[in-house]
Amino acid sequence: MEYDMSDLFRTARLFAGTLPLSFTDLGRGRTFLLLHGGAGPASLIGVATALANDHNRVVLPTHPGFNGAFRPEWFSSVADLVAAYLSLIDHLELSDVMVVGHSFGGWIAAELALRNSPRMTAAVLMNAVGIDTGSEDKVIVNPMDLEPAERVKLAFHNKAFAVAPSTPEAMVMMRSNYETLKAYADRPFMFDPAFRQRLAGMTKPVLVAWGESDGIVDLAYGRRYADSVPGSIFKPVAEAGHNPHIEKPDVVLGLINEFLDGVARDGA
Repeated sequence: MEYDMSDLFRTARLFAGTLPLSFTDLGRGRTFLLLHGGAGPASLIGVATALANDHNRVVLPTHPGFNGAFRPEWFSSVADLVAAYLSLIDHLELSDVMVVGHSFGGWIAAELALRNSPRMTAAVLMNAVGIDTGSEDKVIVNPMDLEPAERVKLAFHNKAFAVAPSTPEAMVMMRSNYETLKAYADRPFMFDPAFRQRLAGMTKPVLVAWGESDGIVDLAYGRRYADSVPGSIFKPVAEAGHNPHIEKPDVVLGLINEFLDGVARDGA
C-alpha cells in the first residue's frame, strides 16, 4: 500500500504546549514507535511502510531540530528526548508499544526501555550508539568528519544503497541535522560513560540487530552492547553496514517478527 506522507503528518504539543513534536502515523494494529538516527526520519520510511502494510500501527517522530523542526534551547539531551517520547506515548494513549531505534535512535530506544513504562513491551536496537567502546584506541566515528566516499565506505556494505544529497538545499539540511545531533550528544560524541552500567537494570526484552560490515560502530561494539543488556538477543546481519534496515530490509523485518513472536510466547 502506498501512503501519502503529507496526509499522515501530525503534531503533538507536549510539555504544556512548549514543544511541538511532529510525527507520521501509519496503519492500524500493534504499535511500533520508530526512532531515527542522524540521517533523519526518511531513513526509516521503508521499514515504517512495510510494518504498516503488515497490519501494524507505526508512529515515526522527527526529533526536534531535525529537518528544520523547532527545537527549544532548553531541549538539548537524550534525557529530554526520552521524556518527550514517554509524553507522546501517553498523549496518544498507546499501549503494547514495540520501540525500534536505529543508531542514535537506538540509544533513545534503550533509554526508553529502561524507564519500564507499562505502555512499552520491548525494544529493538539497530546498530545503536550510547555506550563506550571499551577501548581508548577506538572511538565512535563522526560521519561528518569524513569525506563523502569514506563515509559511504564505512556506513554501507554495498555503496549502491548510499543516497547522496541531490541538491544544495539537501546538503544544507544534512549538515543541519548533524549539528542537531551534536546538540544532543557531542561531549563525549554519541555515548554516555555511565550508560553501559545502567543497561544492567534492563527488564524489557531487547533485540540487538547489527550490520556486520558497520565501520561506524563495528560488530565488536554491537556484541559489547548486547552483552550489556541482560537476556538480550544479538543478531548480526550479513552483507549490511550501519543501515541494515536499508541494505537488508527483509532480513531485519524477519528478525523483528521472530522477536515479536518470542515476546508474545514468553508473555502468554
